[in-house]
Amino acid sequence: LQLVESGGGLVQPGGSLRLSCAASGWSLDYFAIGWFRQAPGKEREGVSCHSERDQLTYYADTVKGRFTISRDNAKNTVYLQMNSLKPEDTAVYYCAAVAATGWGIIEGCPEDEYDYWGQGNKVTVSS
Repeated sequence: LQLVESGGGLVQPGGSLRLSCAASGWSLDYFAIGWFRQAPGKEREGVSCHSERDQLTYYADTVKGRFTISRDNAKNTVYLQMNSLKPEDTAVYYCAAVAATGWGIIEGCPEDEYDYWGQGNKVTVSS
């Protein structure tokens, strides 16, 4: 499975961006998907994770109500819609996948459980 992200960039506070994660090699139907981010000087953290098979979704408290994870099965692509962006959302964002199901790989986005990673995509929120 290969993952390629796109859609990052510079946006003003309060603005929106949509990140895309296009998969190839395998259908994402068999994978749980996560979005993670790493801000400058900080450890990588889970933002949102989703299992289509289990219909389970997790959002970190810091993004709940502002970010939405979704997928287009026909395009084998996962998205992260980010609204009401704040300067503290500035980070490199990564999508990741794991061929597993269950709440254990969704709740809290356990980074160590995810096997496949994209290259990262920088998002900068600044005026």
